[in-house]
Amino acid sequence: MSRALELARRGAALAHPNPTVGAVLVKNGRVVGEGFHAYDRRDHAEIVALRQASEKARGATLYVSLEPCSHTGRTGPCTQAVIAAGVKRVVTAMKDPNPAVAGRGFAQLKRARVGVHVGIHNAVAKKLNEDFAKWIRSGLPFVTLKTALTLDGQIATRAGSATWLTSAASRDSVQRLRHAADALLTGIGTVLADNPRLTDRTGQPRRRPLLRVILDSQLRLPLRSRLVQSAKNDVLVFTAEPPESPKARMLATAGVEVVRVSSRRGCIDLKAVMRELSRRQILNVLLEAGAELNAAALQAGIVDKMILFYAPKIMGTGGVPLAQLPAARWFSKAPSLSHLTVNRCGPDFVVEGYFRDVYRDHRARR
Repeated sequence: MSRALELARRGAALAHPNPTVGAVLVKNGRVVGEGFHAYDRRDHAEIVALRQASEKARGATLYVSLEPCSHTGRTGPCTQAVIAAGVKRVVTAMKDPNPAVAGRGFAQLKRARVGVHVGIHNAVAKKLNEDFAKWIRSGLPFVTLKTALTLDGQIATRAGSATWLTSAASRDSVQRLRHAADALLTGIGTVLADNPRLTDRTGQPRRRPLLRVILDSQLRLPLRSRLVQSAKNDVLVFTAEPPESPKARMLATAGVEVVRVSSRRGCIDLKAVMRELSRRQILNVLLEAGAELNAAALQAGIVDKMILFYAPKIMGTGGVPLAQLPAARWFSKAPSLSHLTVNRCGPDFVVEGYFRDVYRDHRARR
């Protein structure tokens, strides 16, 4: 199963809007076939492994990170292929969160007298597909708020300034987070302060370019910014301005898509943004922003997960906090992070936690 999960990770940035899945076929203690799913190759991980194993699949055990599908979509049901190949036993890490499957694959296998065992490395497998689980159940993307900060909770020395806080090791880790994301979201304030590129610089293959999403209610995005200059239909701006305005037309000519969404008191409706991103099959959004947008995202309840890179430094008074939230009104009702982990990353340490368990959230698609 560890090998199946390792293979599944190869599907990062290649499998969406499908889940990442890895599969290994074992017979007489030897691996006879293995594979992972990439959307553009169509075949699911089980089919790749079965094709590699050929006749050796008969009587083998299939280790797969996710329940085999039992329905026909872009491909036929994997359960029927597993049964037809004569696989003796199927060991899976987790049930498919997709309501169209959700145990039906196991039931088909059992009816064909294929042995089924579920739950090996379950927690690891669930983390791999937490974005797919959120999207397929709620119709909304999984949002991770990532930031770097000092031990006293500051993200910059002053508003509108760019401040390097964490190490090269942490910055490399952030690039891996970007690679796994479908979209990177930030606000116009961060763009004006840092003039960032917001790209995936891992060099690893992607099915779709990382969508760079900017919230810019007044269309202040400079035409000479790095984002606009590097746009190749991979920059999306949400605004309250009409898309027919002269600035919107200039941005469109430069390869930037401008979408008008509802706003209130000059602030863009973040839930409307999430709905539009979901419509575009964006499963995973990485939020890299400043204190104002961080606060708005937390108040809107769109954040599922937080990853905080702490530098072993003290900034002192006058810095910019993680989120510009009114403590008196916010703290008493603030949600708590759960399933916390703390890990080292070079000289820094990383705190990771969740606001909700997407596998227990059964809200209807919106």
